[in-house]
Amino acid sequence: MARGWESKSVEAQILSARDREGRPRVQLTPDQIEIERKRDSLLLQRTRMLHQIGQCRDVRYKSTLETGLAFLETELANLGRTKHQ
Repeated sequence: MARGWESKSVEAQILSARDREGRPRVQLTPDQIEIERKRDSLLLQRTRMLHQIGQCRDVRYKSTLETGLAFLETELANLGRTKHQ
């Protein structure tokens, strides 16, 4: 019987957790936590936006979505720069 993607995802999470065992945890500063939270939120929005663009049939609405996607990618790039500074 074929396994669904849900079980594969759970299996990947378990393996990832096992790989992390024994490694010291890095303590993040409140600023770093906020940046990671913003990055996660932007990535989630970006994924949703890409899905909507793929499903959209209205040219004008698709253009609006693409403008929004460009904004999200700019924001992600800005967060990436602040992470490495």
